[in-house]
Amino acid sequence: MPHSGLFPPRRGFAQAFTTLLIKLVVRLRRLLREREAAFIVLAALAGALAGLSTNALGFLAHAMQQVFYGLEGNRLSALGEIRHPWRLMALPLGGLVLALWARWLRRRNRPLIDVVEANALHGGRIPPADNLIIAGQTVISNGVGASVGLEAAYAQMGGGMASVLGQAMKLRRNDLRTLVGAGAGAAVGAAFNAPLAGAFYAFEIVIGSFVPGAVAPVMAAALAAAGMSRLMGSEPWLIATTAVGRSLTIEHYLAYGVLGVVAAMVGIMVMRLVTAAELALGRFKWLARWRPILGGLLLIPLALVTPQSLSAGHGALHLNLALRPGLDFLAVVLLAKVAACVVALSSGFRGGLFFASLFLGSVVGQAFSIIAGQLFPGLALDPTDAALVGMAALSVSIVGGPMTLAMLMLEITHDFALMGVVLTAALVSGTLTREVFGYSFSTWRLHVRGSNIRGPRDIGWMLNLSAGRIMRRDWVSMPEDLTVAEFRTRMPLGSASKAVLVDEAGHYRGIMATASAYRPDLTPETRLHALATLTGLTLSPAADIKAVLALFDEHAADEIAVVDGVGVVQGVITERHARRRYLEEVEAAQRSTFSE
Repeated sequence: MPHSGLFPPRRGFAQAFTTLLIKLVVRLRRLLREREAAFIVLAALAGALAGLSTNALGFLAHAMQQVFYGLEGNRLSALGEIRHPWRLMALPLGGLVLALWARWLRRRNRPLIDVVEANALHGGRIPPADNLIIAGQTVISNGVGASVGLEAAYAQMGGGMASVLGQAMKLRRNDLRTLVGAGAGAAVGAAFNAPLAGAFYAFEIVIGSFVPGAVAPVMAAALAAAGMSRLMGSEPWLIATTAVGRSLTIEHYLAYGVLGVVAAMVGIMVMRLVTAAELALGRFKWLARWRPILGGLLLIPLALVTPQSLSAGHGALHLNLALRPGLDFLAVVLLAKVAACVVALSSGFRGGLFFASLFLGSVVGQAFSIIAGQLFPGLALDPTDAALVGMAALSVSIVGGPMTLAMLMLEITHDFALMGVVLTAALVSGTLTREVFGYSFSTWRLHVRGSNIRGPRDIGWMLNLSAGRIMRRDWVSMPEDLTVAEFRTRMPLGSASKAVLVDEAGHYRGIMATASAYRPDLTPETRLHALATLTGLTLSPAADIKAVLALFDEHAADEIAVVDGVGVVQGVITERHARRRYLEEVEAAQRSTFSE
């Protein structure tokens, strides 16, 4: 039927709609680049999505625990005992699911990218599939009762959705990193209904620096996530303290400083044990594929000793603060929980230690108050205060971020008077951990797996600035078996300062200064290979700028050849050019950081 003219044809309408949509997206991208207010709105949207995902993931994990363990409005770790031990078979069952999933993931031939690694190495770019895989594995691990926290899933989904938004809007590298940090921090803050803690988590743990230009978008995301959490009916995570009548003296500050030292020692021990156990299990290749099942079986006796070793420990934390158990019970719980965390993480269950470290810190703090009271009766440390200080100190040791934990303690207690001793213990713990160990748990795990990052600071531009990108391709090559007389004919003085010597197949055989071939003591029949220098010094095209500069410093060379895997020369790098490119990139990174 011919077109009547009253309505456009269907194909024409779809084409017009697509064209309009493309124009709108282009204008929105331009707006996000030019207007700070637009970027803040985008960050708030990312925060709202992070709050939504945090509550959804928490609901899924708790629903799984209700199904597997028959819970009725209680937290798994707060159970007095496991009345039906057969329910603990959920642990090896979850391990079987994770083992089969990991076996399927081996086909990808690419490791998963988490938010810290993404911001440090990839400019905030996270593949959407990685978000779903990490979140799914974490929910399964926590849902079956393994001793891991959900913060890995929260941060991954919050930062991952922000990354998807930012990539769709083609944000600049630094803006994308800020948005990813805002989303991850907002998700963690939503878990506690603590927007300030979420904002500092973004700066200290994910972004790696406190940038004034990023304060507004990060806070907008954190507040939007907290608001979304409240709309979904999530209750604030509050702990009552003994603020009335408290008098903190210099002796209390000294005692809590000692607690910071103890917390750092426990934190370093946990991180070392997780890595040692993981490496030990990795030696048995026949066991590697099925070790989550073994881990699930090993968690069963720990759960029978005390259910407080299960899950992240939220319920057990509040239970112990209310009941104030004795030192013997706290020692058993501490040992069982540390063992459960080590077994779960080293055997392949996925999750984080943020929530678990809060629980461990509360146990350490309560035990410390009891021991201090026995050794110094006049000190009288309040068990709840000591638990809160221990929570902050141990979490700083494992997770990092002293201001994150200080803000968290403030928001869950509303107790300003306690912040002095909290910061004291947190700073002591964080400093000692950096001096003795050097890493937080997340960056340490990446370091063990072969990554060279020491924190979330952006070093991806260094990896992108490789030898292959900055090498010169206008180099002069000469056959190594050429005589001096032939060389002088081909290359008179003043034409080039140096020549790269190669064999018949183009393989590198050294660098020769042009002037050295014009020495009067040389006979015309002398072969060039006798004048070659730096014969064993080469660079791979993939070498980053840090490795390039280190090689120049080590060998005091002016030029280094870049060769491929079989030794064929690809180009030449001069020290002057390499240092100039490095300084240019540093200056560009600084301008981007400060939004200049």
